[in-house]
Amino acid sequence: MTQPGDRRGFAQKRPEHVVILARGDKIRHMTIRPWMAAVTVCLIAVLSVAYLAATAYLFFRDDLIRVAVARQSHIQQEYEDRIAALRTQLDSVTSRHLMDQQVLQQKVEKLLEQQDALFSRHGKLGPLLERAQESGLMPAGSDSTGGEDPERQASVGGGIQAIDALLGYTAAASAPGLAYAPLRESRAERTDLVFSRVDSSLRDIEQEQLAKIAGLTVDASQTADAIASILKRTGVNIDALTTASDEGVGGPLLEPETAVAAFDDSVHGLDAALSRLEAVRETAKALPYGSPAPGRTMTSRYGNRVDPFLGRLALHAGIDFRASTGEKVFSAGAGTVVAAEFSGGYGNLVEIDHGYGITTRYGHLSRILVSAGDEVAAGAVIGRAGSTGRSTGPHIHYEVRRDGRAIDPVHFLNAGMKLGTYLN
Repeated sequence: MTQPGDRRGFAQKRPEHVVILARGDKIRHMTIRPWMAAVTVCLIAVLSVAYLAATAYLFFRDDLIRVAVARQSHIQQEYEDRIAALRTQLDSVTSRHLMDQQVLQQKVEKLLEQQDALFSRHGKLGPLLERAQESGLMPAGSDSTGGEDPERQASVGGGIQAIDALLGYTAAASAPGLAYAPLRESRAERTDLVFSRVDSSLRDIEQEQLAKIAGLTVDASQTADAIASILKRTGVNIDALTTASDEGVGGPLLEPETAVAAFDDSVHGLDAALSRLEAVRETAKALPYGSPAPGRTMTSRYGNRVDPFLGRLALHAGIDFRASTGEKVFSAGAGTVVAAEFSGGYGNLVEIDHGYGITTRYGHLSRILVSAGDEVAAGAVIGRAGSTGRSTGPHIHYEVRRDGRAIDPVHFLNAGMKLGTYLN
């Protein structure tokens, strides 16, 4: 049964909880509301959760720090590996650039050596080409460098400018303080193409020089052989004469310089051929292969004939040319006057020594224009035609003698006509 004291009325309110706070004489009453209790409980719950969370953080903190440190180390290691790879790549490109630069410098030095060699060869060839022009083996107006094509010279000049540009590029690339820029493949290809063209041009010029030297050597030898053959028909062995007059040479035997042996051999061959040609020509010009009366008719030949004074057979030691008194008489070759005087049946006589045992005589002169001991050139005027001595009328008596013995001058005149194309 329910006690009467426990019964509550239908409209009776629930009792409120009051907290009494006393401080000295002051007393305060604070009624605890339901919401205040709920807020208090929530606050306690929040603090409890925060406490538990802090406790868990402190418990797992070392693990979190280790994970963070490991992650940071991994990121740092990746960056370091990337930087090392970039450095390796940069070193590789720099090394390649330096190697390309060294190769470029070596190629430039090689081309400059070839160019210097060509200039040096030009210095050796210049005098020989001038001698070849004087000898008639080359036209007088031809290029002294050996007839090189102007377009080829321009091409080589452009190549040298390209080399200078490359040298400038190399110097600029190696200058301090400049940004590094690796060579592109296209630049390397263009550089190789420039070097290839310049090297090809220099080699072509070298081959042209050697071919020119070889051609001139052959021409000089053939011309000298032709002149020597003509002289030999007149009894003059020019090879024996020139060999006997060669100067002595000698020296220790050394190995040739292989780099320039072929060129030097060709130059020496050309020099020897030109020397022989010059010697042969000088000998031919000195010997009496000219005519004492150019353009004049021959009236009496060498050999036996009826003497005009005695009417019997006699030897005519020379040939006669028709000429009027006072006409010029020319020396048939260069030499030294050994006689210029009146000489019996010759009348006024001029005798010239041409060397090699050969002399010429010019008789029946009306006037002598030289004296004994004079040096005369081929074609020099030595007297005037006349009829002095044993003569029937004005003419020119001409004799050729070898070692004092008379020989037929017609052989020398015919040889002189053939030599005309080689001596002019």
